[in-house]
Order: sequence, then C-alpha cells, then structure tokens
Amino acid sequence: MSKVRVLVGTRKGAFILTSDGKREKWDISGPHFPGWEMYHLKGSPADPNRLYASQSSGWFGQLVQRSNDGGQTWEPVDNKFAYEGTPGTHQWYDGTPHPWEFKRVWHFEPSLTDPDTVYAGIEDAAIFRTTDGGKSWQELPGLRCHSTGNRWQPGAGGLCLHSILLHPTDPGRMYIAISAAGAFRTDDGGQNWRPINKGLRSNYIPDPTAEIGHCVHHIAMNASRPEVLFMQKHWDVMRSDNGGESWTDVSGNLPGEHVSYPEKTGPPREFDLKGFGFVIDVNAHEPDTVYVVPIKSDSQHFPPDGKLRVFRSRTGGNEWEPLSKGLPQANCYVNVLRDAMSVDSLDKCGIYFGTTGGQVYASADAGDTWAPIVHDLPGVLSVEAQTLP
Repeated sequence: MSKVRVLVGTRKGAFILTSDGKREKWDISGPHFPGWEMYHLKGSPADPNRLYASQSSGWFGQLVQRSNDGGQTWEPVDNKFAYEGTPGTHQWYDGTPHPWEFKRVWHFEPSLTDPDTVYAGIEDAAIFRTTDGGKSWQELPGLRCHSTGNRWQPGAGGLCLHSILLHPTDPGRMYIAISAAGAFRTDDGGQNWRPINKGLRSNYIPDPTAEIGHCVHHIAMNASRPEVLFMQKHWDVMRSDNGGESWTDVSGNLPGEHVSYPEKTGPPREFDLKGFGFVIDVNAHEPDTVYVVPIKSDSQHFPPDGKLRVFRSRTGGNEWEPLSKGLPQANCYVNVLRDAMSVDSLDKCGIYFGTTGGQVYASADAGDTWAPIVHDLPGVLSVEAQTLP
C-alpha cells in the first residue's frame, strides 16, 4: 500500500506527517529546526527522500537545509544567493527606486527528473537554480532583468517569487508568479521571460489592465494538462487554457465583498468583488476539479462569517460548492497562506491544508469530508504532500 508524507513549514519549525494509504492515522515528527521560520519544504519527484527546506530568521538570516533520508537527518548546504551583475533597483511601496536585496527563499521547485537540480524563488523577486544538490546557486537573470523589472513593486508580504510550475514534457517551459508583479513564462529554460497577464484586471492599481503590477497570490496546474493554468489573484480566481497567453475570470459564485479603494484626490473607487484568497490547487486525477479557500479581503484575512470552508469546482471554475464537513463553522478566524495547500496522487485524491492557527486538515475523499491531522502547531506557512511507494 502506498504511503503519504506531508511536509509542513511553520513559523517556529518544520514538521513531517506520515500515514499509510488509508490516511486515517498519522505519525508526527518534529519540530525540526525549532524556533526558525520554515517558509517551504519540498521533496524531489525523482527521489522522494531528497528534501529541501528554506530556514529563515530575522536574527540569523537564511539557511538552506537538505535531507537525503526523508527528513530523518538534515545537513546545511550553500546559502549564497547573489544577484548577477549590478542588481539595480525596483520600485518600493511608495513608488521610489529601491535596491534589490536578498531576504529569503519562498519556494523550492525540484526538477522532475534530477534530484540535484532545484529552482528557488526568492525575495526580492528572482529565480535561482542549483544543479549540484544545493552546493551552489546561480541566478537566471533574464527574469529580474526583464524590461519591466525596475517597475516591480512589493505586495504586502514583500516582493516575493512564490510560485514555480515546471512543464512535465517541455523542459524549456516554466511558469512563475510574483507578488506584486504578476505571472511570467519562459520557453527556453529561463534565459528569456515574458509577462503573461493578459485578461487580468486589478482595480486597486492605477492601470487595472497593465502588463505588470498584478498581485498574483498563487498559480496551479494539473500535470496531465499543462496548458491549463489556474490562478488565485488578490481578487478573482482566473483560468488560462493557452499556457497563460490569456486569462478569464472563473470566480463565479465565490463569496464577495464591497470594497472601497481611496484616491489621493477625489472620491474613493467602489467595487463589488469576489474570490479573494491566497491558495489554489487542482485535483491530481480530475484536471477540472479546483480548490480554493476564500477569506475576507485585504487587512482582515479570515474566513467570511467565521466559517472555514474549502470551495470546490468540478467544472474548471465558475460553479463552486462549499465543503465544510469536519471544518469549524463558527468563531474560526484563521488564514490559509499561498503555499499551504497540497494534493496527493492516491485515488481518491487527498487534499491537505494548514492554517495560521496551527491546524493541518486532511481530506481522503477529494474534499467531501475533512479531519484535523494536528491542532496546535505554530502558524503554518507551507504544506507539501508526497505520495510514496
């Protein structure tokens, strides 16, 4: 019987949750690196016991850890993320120039075929790659040096490259997303990049349909249909059927709010908007089955009406059903962050997500019912599921 390993990064350490294929009883290992912010942990598809972890501290900076035995032991690897050439500047929150500065690794994406090759998305936004298991990291500067790079501006959480999707059959194609610049695509292995934001509309920026400047929270795809992408934006859930060439709004009947954006002069801009959230993922076997967790907008960041609900669409968007069985439906005011949901590849597909309140929930039946694996971890930053033989 297959096994499942769930890698959980929290604000005060990492935890590894394991179960057999029934996914009813779980063993919990941790905390690994107690007291450290663990922004992301991820295993290699080519060698599931090869794990990479981003370990960060406001006092001691950034460390990268690697495990060769599924997280039983760890070793630090190289942590030098140096921008290539003269870094230059991007825009700061107030629109003034600000120098590029490395702060932390937000996301690791291991190669589909080589456990020693890993891509890293960092803050300030850039993409790096190692081909020697983390012993050295080199920037792919074509992204940061794109002609729009000097106009990229941080979102509320910083100028972070948080999503990396590798095309399963075309090694040259990769998708990334940056808060708050938007989504980008390369077709030549990372040498050249272009924005793929046509169809996005962000009412909170000066030009709502601009080429860049959209606060994309996360992107996801099913590997069996890599040209179809799903996006959770600051507002709106979006879908692309052509590799990001264009996007359509599939927020449908998701919860919405009336939002007012103040102007420096004149009355505020008023909008009725839907589909605010951070996380999005796709069922491993049903490429039109998509999951999101709507929350209240902007500064509030908790579930509407205090009810924690996952919304599922079986039609690739537009038509959404709330999934609440086993989830708290009163007085629940947690958030689910952008990298804090993952799926396994068992049948039925397992869905996992973690909250800022320290709960990790699992569904072994594609979202129909939920149960907590663990209640009282530190705030969860990331969740990654591995299906093991």
